[in-house]
Amino acid sequence: MMRGEALSAYRALIRATRKSFSGDDLMLKASAREIRKKFEENRHVTSASDIQRLLEEAREATHFISTMIVQAKLNERGGYEVKPGKEHAGATFEIPSEEILRKSP
Repeated sequence: MMRGEALSAYRALIRATRKSFSGDDLMLKASAREIRKKFEENRHVTSASDIQRLLEEAREATHFISTMIVQAKLNERGGYEVKPGKEHAGATFEIPSEEILRKSP
């Protein structure tokens, strides 16, 4: 049963990153690698309480990625646009500085 929950949590995280980072191959690959790494690091955890804690962390991460991350996209005018969806209602936006944006690929 725990294996099924872990697999569901893994898939939910992957789906959340695919939606949040759609069109950004660098972030898609990096986030998939990081998710895989975290799950592999904890593959041999056997304590039910530790497993439940890890599953809760995965659920929280999925929620955070789905509701708190919105990517800015470069528009045809050379500026960046943020188009939050209804899942982002109530979130506070932090706009990255021009310096950070220039460093991104």
